[in-house]
Parts: sequence; C-alpha cells; structure tokens
Amino acid sequence: MTEARGDLEAFAAELFDGFFRADQRRWGQAYVRGLLLDGRRKSVEPMAARLGEDGNRQALAHFITSSPWDPAHVRARLAWRMHEAIGPEALIVDDTGFLKDGDASACVSRQYTGTAGKVTNCQVGVSLHLAREQASAAVNWRLFVPASWDPASGQADAAKVARRGRCGIPAQVGHVEKRQLALDMIDETRSWGVDVPLVVADAGYGDAAAFRLGLEERSLPYAVGISCRHTAHPADARPVQPPYAGTGTTESAVPRPCADGERPGHRGLPGGCTAGFLAGRLPAGHGPKRLQAHVLAVRRPQGPARRTGPTQDHGRSRAA
Repeated sequence: MTEARGDLEAFAAELFDGFFRADQRRWGQAYVRGLLLDGRRKSVEPMAARLGEDGNRQALAHFITSSPWDPAHVRARLAWRMHEAIGPEALIVDDTGFLKDGDASACVSRQYTGTAGKVTNCQVGVSLHLAREQASAAVNWRLFVPASWDPASGQADAAKVARRGRCGIPAQVGHVEKRQLALDMIDETRSWGVDVPLVVADAGYGDAAAFRLGLEERSLPYAVGISCRHTAHPADARPVQPPYAGTGTTESAVPRPCADGERPGHRGLPGGCTAGFLAGRLPAGHGPKRLQAHVLAVRRPQGPARRTGPTQDHGRSRAA
C-alpha cells in the first residue's frame, strides 16, 4: 500500500514539475491524487475530505477554476508516461457524452450521444486514447462546441451565446466539427514526439471523407468503420460517359446502364455498389462478420487510397 502511494505521488509530481509557481505544483499534485484515490465522487468537496492534510477545498477549487495554467503541458507529460508504460499499437479516436439535467454547463445542448444511444441534453467530448490489447489511456481531449453556442454560426442560440462568458469559453473558440477536432489533436499529440502507429475510429468519423483524407495527407495508416450504405469505388474504377439516349440535350439525358452491364459513371463497378456490397464480394474470411451493420475502411502506409466523395468544410478555424 505504501509503495503504491509512493508511485501515485511520484506520478502526480511528474505531471506538474514544469510549473513555475510552487502553489500550482502543490495543489495540482493534490488534485491528481484526489482523482486517483478510491471514491465514487470526483468533485472537489469529497476529494478534499479524502486528502487529509492536503484537503483544502478552497485551494483545490481555486486551482481548477481560477488559477491559469497550460493544460497542454500536463497532457504531453501524461502522453509520454503512458506511451512508455503501454507500448501502444493504435491511437483510438472516440467521443463520449456527459448527460446533463440543466443548461448551466459549458456547451450543453440537445445532441446525439452514444452514451445514451439517442438525442438528449448533454456535453460531448472528443478524445484520443493510446491503446493495446492489455491497456489504454486517454492522452488528449477537447470539449465539442455545438453550432448553437457559436455566435458566428447561422444556428446560434442567443441564450446559449450569452452564457459563454459565465462558462469561461474564450472568444476565439467556436464550432469545429468533431472530425477536425480529432485531426487537430492528432497533430498536437505527434508534435509532442508521440508515435502514432495506427489510427482507429468508428463510423462516426470513418464516414467523413474529410477525416480519411486528413489521415492520408498525414501519411497515417488507419482502420475506420464506415456504414454499409456509404458509397465506395474500387481504386481501379474509371469514369465513363453513359450513352446518349437520343432525346433532349446531353446534359439532361437520363443515365442508362452501359451495354456491358456496368454502372454508368464508373467502368469496372457493377450497379448498386455500396461499401457493404464491396465487402460482400471479398473471399470468405476476409470481410467483417456483420456486413449489414458496418464495414471497415483500411489504409496501410503508402497504400492506394479508395476513391471517395468530395471533402466537406470543417467549419470555423480551430482555436489556438
């Protein structure tokens, strides 16, 4: 027990040893110890009760709410420590919903979350996790800002925009799509010197051509889920012009099947081809078990990329 406590205190000290102010180092370490000690509630008051002589509730609350410090410094040190301890085989991109009854918390809105499996009142956080079969750890994260909280958005809600100041949201922080938040965090994590062997994500990210293209531009291998209804074309597919029907102008002609039975628009692709259909054509044992639910889009380093639809704009410029 004593050895475990010593390891806990050493880890907490390592996270904050770059802070210049002694009071920030002390209460930062105390806060981390409070998070890692036994106890279900992780708010300041119950943690202070468990910390003994370091259980100054006012000092802990001041460190969290009012004392300025750079979170990237702490995240970088956490990522270095976890990379060494875990030996990750993948970087997992995911998001989590935090259910809320009221509307006072920052960026609370009615939105879909997998936590509840429906649209409900919640916050949503996007996170990166270093992982292998035996262990995983979150090393970077962002709070998603819905468009209704962004004064520059056409969907801005006046009541929510008015609460930005009370919630401490900086003026330069606006709505950015989750997929772009994930790419920004991947860039930041790599800038710390953390190696990304493989990016893994579900269809919430894999369905976005902009996200997959962003990974390809960064030369990162990935395995992401995509919905079975997502349109996909083999890498060797080539555009073809459907034959002229003989009525009206060529611009308004209704596409008809090619003479050889191929789908109009791409030679070498049979009609009605979705991602699920392509996966179903794989030899036995080479495709996912549940084709009706989802399939995988996989890209290895320097491998050929599949043809995809046009990329989408990711909203406002991201915050510093």
